[in-house]
Amino acid sequence: MKNYYELLEVNPKASKEIIEKAYRVLIKKYHPDLYQGEERIYAESKSRELNEAYHILSSDFLREQYDMELEKEKQFNNANVTNKQFKTQNNNSNNGERKQKKKDKENTEQKQHKVGTFMSMVDLVKEIFRKRGKNEGPHEIKKEDKMAAIITLIIVVVLGVVLWFIPATNGFMRSLIPF
Repeated sequence: MKNYYELLEVNPKASKEIIEKAYRVLIKKYHPDLYQGEERIYAESKSRELNEAYHILSSDFLREQYDMELEKEKQFNNANVTNKQFKTQNNNSNNGERKQKKKDKENTEQKQHKVGTFMSMVDLVKEIFRKRGKNEGPHEIKKEDKMAAIITLIIVVVLGVVLWFIPATNGFMRSLIPF
C-alpha cells in the first residue's frame, strides 16, 4: 500500500491546509510540461500519484478510511515480525514454553481490538469462528460460540434499526414484518 503521507512529504497528523500546500508545491515541481523524454514520463506518473494522494487525504471520509487501512497494514507487518520472532524462539525452546508463548500471543491479539466500534464486533466474531476447532460436532456449544451468536444478533438488530430509520429502506423493512 502506498504511503500517501510520505508521497506528499507531510506528517500523518498534518492539517488539510498543510497537505494542500505540500500538494501544490510538489505538483508544480513534477508538472509534465517542465520535462521532456523519459523525465516527462516519470513526471506524469509522479503527478498522477500526487493527485491520487491529494484526493484521498483532502477528503475527511477517505482520509479516515485510508488511515484505518494504513494502521491495519502496520499492525499486520508488526504481527509478521513478531510471528517470525515467535517461530525462531519456538525452535529453540521446549514444548511447555511454546504453549505459554502461544497463549501470551493470543492474549495480546485479543487486547488489540478497538472497543466500542461496529467493526471491532465484526472482527471479534471472525476471530471466534477462526479459532473454533474444525472437528467439533454441532452438539458441542462452547462459550465462544454463544458469544459469537449474541454479537451476531446484536449486529443484525442494529442494522435492522438503522435500515428502519433510513427513508429509502423503510418500505423494504416494513415488507419484512408480517403484521
